[in-house]
Amino acid sequence: MDLITPNIGLVFWTGLVFLLLLFILTKFAWKPVLGAVNAREKNISEALELAVKTKAEMAALHAQNENLLKEARAERDAIVKDAREVSNRMIEEAKANAKHEADKLLVAANNAIQTEKAAAMSELKAHVAELSIDIAEKIVRAELASDEKQKSLASKLAEDINLN
Repeated sequence: MDLITPNIGLVFWTGLVFLLLLFILTKFAWKPVLGAVNAREKNISEALELAVKTKAEMAALHAQNENLLKEARAERDAIVKDAREVSNRMIEEAKANAKHEADKLLVAANNAIQTEKAAAMSELKAHVAELSIDIAEKIVRAELASDEKQKSLASKLAEDINLN
């Protein structure tokens, strides 16, 4: 039982060594350990606060990015719409110009056709008149080839003149 029952001297010296160790630790080691623990706690708190702030900033940046994307999409849609309008307007202007030019060409062609038609008609009339005169001349020559026919024609013309 000696092993289980402590000796008073052993308890005294053990207590004295414990108190001396506690005093030395309190005097020299406790403050630096508590300072290190407090510094670590402060660093962890600052890191958590920084993480919260960073998270809030990230959320704000994300919202700002979403707004920028919406604005960019709206601007892109407006540019595409303007481009379509300009394209349609240019196409319409080109169609109108082409129609105007076609109308001008059609009018010019009609005028040229009318001019050529009038010239052809006039040439045809002149040619018909010339042929008529040639035919009449040939008929009159054939009719007036003999003296007797010339005298009967002259007397007939004279009677017509006297009657008028």
